[in-house]
Amino acid sequence: MSKLILTTEVTGLGSAGDVVEVKNGYARNYLLPRGFAVLWSKGGEKQVAQIRAARDARAVASVEEANALKAALEAATVKLTIKAGVGGRLFGAVKTSAVAAAVAAAGLGEIDKRKVEFGAPIRTTGNHTATVKLTADLSAKLNLQVVAAK
Repeated sequence: MSKLILTTEVTGLGSAGDVVEVKNGYARNYLLPRGFAVLWSKGGEKQVAQIRAARDARAVASVEEANALKAALEAATVKLTIKAGVGGRLFGAVKTSAVAAAVAAAGLGEIDKRKVEFGAPIRTTGNHTATVKLTADLSAKLNLQVVAAK
């Protein structure tokens, strides 16, 4: 097991500044090469405090923005136009990057594609919902209308 300090939020593991223990291969092959974490050391405890302080400062400043964005996202329905076949079946599935681009195109604000989650892959046209994680404890339900491209 490797002891690491997360530098960014990793879904299912923790947020920036958290000290976590993960398997060696996960640390060596995924977290460390992508810059999501650094190895833990006694000197790293100061770094943990700095990362947490910066995270908390950003969180306080963005709480009002996150609440406003949540209200805007839940009030609107975002339309996605995607290639589809017979019977409304999509060629592939809806991607989180397409949802983020559609939200920005609708003028609702900028969201990170990594913060968009689907309950199950969206592979048909129609109305669907997605969850957008705005902060650690604030999520918004996004209504999606998937239509076939002509």
